[in-house]
Amino acid sequence: MSKGRDRSVYRKDGQWHNKRNDAKKSSSVHATQRDAGDAAKRMLTNQGGGELTIMRRKDGKIRSKDTIRPGNDPYPPKDTEH
Repeated sequence: MSKGRDRSVYRKDGQWHNKRNDAKKSSSVHATQRDAGDAAKRMLTNQGGGELTIMRRKDGKIRSKDTIRPGNDPYPPKDTEH
């Protein structure tokens, strides 16, 4: 996937940020990790897919990575993460 479309969800200053990896500012800020993740998934779907990385709250390590497919992909990849 293109790095320009990949996104990260992370906690900063008590709020959850949804940010494109090559951007300087967050695209959106949310009260919960779930809301930020949902917003990031919608944006990736609309932008043609990409990689979504969600960080853990306490230590900032990667909690999960997920490939988000384009909204119109007739042959989506199988997701093996549980």
